[in-house]
Amino acid sequence: SILPRTRNVTMVSLFRRPASLASALFTFRRVAAFSATTGSPAAAFACQNFGSRRNFSSKLMAGSLEIAQFPCLSDNYGYLIHDATTGETAAIDTPDATAYKQELEKRGWTLTHILNTHHHNDHVGGNSELKTDGVKVYGPANDGNIPGMTNPLSDSDTLSFGGAEARVIDVGGHTLGHIAFYFPEQKTAFVGDSLFSLGCGRMFEGTAPQFWSSLKRLRDLPDDTTIYCAHEYTESNARYAMSVEPGNELLVKRVEEIKTKRSRGEPTVPSILGEEKLTNPFLRGDISDEIRKNVGATSDDDDATIFLKIRQGKDNFRG
Repeated sequence: SILPRTRNVTMVSLFRRPASLASALFTFRRVAAFSATTGSPAAAFACQNFGSRRNFSSKLMAGSLEIAQFPCLSDNYGYLIHDATTGETAAIDTPDATAYKQELEKRGWTLTHILNTHHHNDHVGGNSELKTDGVKVYGPANDGNIPGMTNPLSDSDTLSFGGAEARVIDVGGHTLGHIAFYFPEQKTAFVGDSLFSLGCGRMFEGTAPQFWSSLKRLRDLPDDTTIYCAHEYTESNARYAMSVEPGNELLVKRVEEIKTKRSRGEPTVPSILGEEKLTNPFLRGDISDEIRKNVGATSDDDDATIFLKIRQGKDNFRG
């Protein structure tokens, strides 16, 4: 379900254990239906016909910001955020300079900022070509080489963009210094490769305690936060999620929706954090007995060790 910001709705905390999984799902569907009647991003996004993934490009609203989403490379998503009042436009990572230039030209926007989440080439590969005079490059202060970086950032730093303000969250684990950009007023987070729809990034550089702490920081954000991750990995993630928590009826329902979307060539990104809390195994190791059992966790394992076993299970999964 795509459920960005809604108005005048009191949303229960879906991370707290609901009276039943069915009641939690009903809450999601009811709020989603409200969104569809109020002209929210949920309706705008869901009603577009994207056709094949290689050809789609979408534009959503998050408060005062416009968000353009488009495919890059083999499975990356590119994002541009735009403030119409100030004319400022930011690239969230730069997988492919050509795709970004085409999207900027298509929308008549001029790039003013680059916001990098981490140093991997499929996130910074377009920096050098896109950084023209006046473009500021924000990125993690302690995460390897960020080409052209002008403004290094650390956990809890803030940056102003147009009429919005973003808070930097340390989400190290995939890489040591990985950061996410959270826009509280817009209820939107750009999380790079830290958290995926039904998954999380591979642990290339960090440690299990570090990565688990990072995911908990994201999990602590409000349920109705829209999560923009960097890759279309959801079908693969769904297969693994079903192998470790097949008894989660919300997960079963969500997986069927994912299959339907992908069969039509539609993206499964963005997702809603509240739904991730209820279905993403990497956020549930400390609350799901079924997951712990299926990954071989013992009563002596702490939460970080349980997370590590879930991550190792996905690394070796061939389903």
